[in-house]
Amino acid sequence: MARVRDVSIEEVPEDLRPIYRAFADSYGPFLNQVKIFAHRPPALRHLMAMLMEMADEAVLPKRYLEIAVVTVSRLNECAYCVAHHTPRLIEQGLAPETAARILEPDCPGLDEGDRLVRDYAVQVTTRPQMIRDQIFTQLHAHFTEEQIVELTLRTALCGFFNRFNEALQIGMEDGVMDDMLSKGGKPEDLPVLAGGR
Repeated sequence: MARVRDVSIEEVPEDLRPIYRAFADSYGPFLNQVKIFAHRPPALRHLMAMLMEMADEAVLPKRYLEIAVVTVSRLNECAYCVAHHTPRLIEQGLAPETAARILEPDCPGLDEGDRLVRDYAVQVTTRPQMIRDQIFTQLHAHFTEEQIVELTLRTALCGFFNRFNEALQIGMEDGVMDDMLSKGGKPEDLPVLAGGR
């Protein structure tokens, strides 16, 4: 149970209910998360709507987006995001072992572009002030500037979501663990949840 109460869809302004519903259902199984964000209607209006709009535009291949999200979520030990995004990463053609070992330098199953995205996500998350021009030379060889901005934005935003989820102890929705297990993920590969939850 989260550290603040759930806000039902009936409690949010009527114009925001489609965003609430879509984020909880079609964008992903994020009902528990949206129930907490709903305390602040501007978050629904802008943050959730922005994520769904960017998903619809898909300027960055989903494989790279999921590599970045799982990498950051593992660095930040966010079990909620790791459990939600591991199946999505596996759906992009990576093995469960790759998802579990993505932080290892010799992680199996990553090609050159995958490693570049993983390494960039690590640097954005852990030491953005130390990123050297060389990685941007490599990024420019694989991505457009629009894609680099999107990758950076989604990587940094993932760190925000990790911290938000863990600080407020947002619980897993029903079916999330089953989905992860059905794709080959293992419970022991999840970060340990705060407070033993």
